[in-house]
Amino acid sequence: MFPQVEAYGEIYLGLVPTLTVHGYIWQVVTYSFLHASVGHLLVNMFMLWMFGSQEEMDWGSRRFLEFYLFCVVGAALVTIFVAYTSLPGLTPRTLTIGASGGIYGLLIAFGILYGEQTVFLFPIPISLKAKYLVAILIFLVIIATFQPSQGGVANFAHLGGLFFGFLYVKLVPKRGLTFVFSEQFFGIRNNYYRWKRRRAARKFEVYMRKHDRDVKFDELGNYLPPEDNEKKNGGSKSGWVN
Repeated sequence: MFPQVEAYGEIYLGLVPTLTVHGYIWQVVTYSFLHASVGHLLVNMFMLWMFGSQEEMDWGSRRFLEFYLFCVVGAALVTIFVAYTSLPGLTPRTLTIGASGGIYGLLIAFGILYGEQTVFLFPIPISLKAKYLVAILIFLVIIATFQPSQGGVANFAHLGGLFFGFLYVKLVPKRGLTFVFSEQFFGIRNNYYRWKRRRAARKFEVYMRKHDRDVKFDELGNYLPPEDNEKKNGGSKSGWVN
């Protein structure tokens, strides 16, 4: 019974491209919570602590979580894309699980931001600069990705995490995507309200002219008293405030 439950959980929550594109969109996130073994989970959690703790302290928890999910989803999208190519051993039915895509995003961010920092490779008694460690790991991932095995197929998620981690660090503003999208949303909303106010002001002007009364509004829709008709925004004694 338990093997059947485990298999169903992997298919339902793991990343299966053919299912994801047919409505199982939650898989682009949930696949990162499943792991093939306890060892797989422990290695990823160790990497998360080793490289993510410094980034979280510098960025804050909100932006760190945003970055990590950005890499996880990005790795999933890359995996889905290559699943529909003709690369050997890769089909849309291939299952991918594990947080390695997000972990490798953290890794490349650490290499970019803290490249000169020395990293101790526990439990191996060797230390080297972060940028060299990242370069070595990226090289190993690239080599492993094109091996004709299931492990090589799964490594496309690693490459996707690396790519989206690089994009985030280089292109996303320091306040993060959440701030950018919220600013855009409120900017669009405020522009809409300003348009409605100007439109209402023009309609009111037409209405008053039909009743032989002349009223004026400035370009922002603020009412201008008769003695201030020639003034611009800021000269009104009543009306709305922009």
